Amino acid sequence: MDDSESRLALLRFLERVQERDLARTRRWIAEEERRQALRQRGIDRRPPPPDWLLDLGLTGRDPLYVHVGDCWRAGKRSKGIDREQARRALADGVKPCPHCQPDKALGLLD
Repeated sequence: MDDSESRLALLRFLERVQERDLARTRRWIAEEERRQALRQRGIDRRPPPPDWLLDLGLTGRDPLYVHVGDCWRAGKRSKGIDREQARRALADGVKPCPHCQPDKALGLLD
């Protein structure tokens, strides 16, 4: 085998290695696209956030604050409530969140 034949054999070998690498990269891309599609499907299927939240204390029973549904200060122990429940909670003495001011949003203050 002369020098040009061995060079051609090496180039053919390199081509096979690169084709395998390209195939592997394409599999990685397909897998990542599948993961992103699943993630997006989960985001799309999430229920809409509640309009109002009732922030509960450590025991999970005592209400601490009423929040507008997208308030950044709402805690992990918050539960979604409707407009009438929010108005009733505020009327019963539950404090309005000082950040999102649900009492203003509900029209209880001017």
